[in-house]
Amino acid sequence: MIGISSEQMSSRARRAARDTLLSGARDYTRARVLHRLLKDWPTGFPQAEPERSREIVRRLAAALRAERALGRAGHWTYDLNRHIALRQAHLAEAAALLRARRRREPGISAQREGAPG
Repeated sequence: MIGISSEQMSSRARRAARDTLLSGARDYTRARVLHRLLKDWPTGFPQAEPERSREIVRRLAAALRAERALGRAGHWTYDLNRHIALRQAHLAEAAALLRARRRREPGISAQREGAPG
């Protein structure tokens, strides 16, 4: 591209990817999205909170690792849109779990629970 250095372009690309992930995480609705991402939702999950949320975050992290491995391997079944949706759902669920934990235990620091990229 004329007039834009590769450093500027990669900076803009990183910003665009970050903004996409964060806006998707803000708009995330468990009932609308999760059944598309996790096979046995909702029957294979505990009914009580916070165990249910912890299990969702754990399974999303595992699905994210698996999707990332497909992408790195160049596998034909890799789906960038699924990868983005998994990351958005993981960000939203982990943030909700952390907020709930802070409400229960006010002394909790801003640590991240289960943070795969």
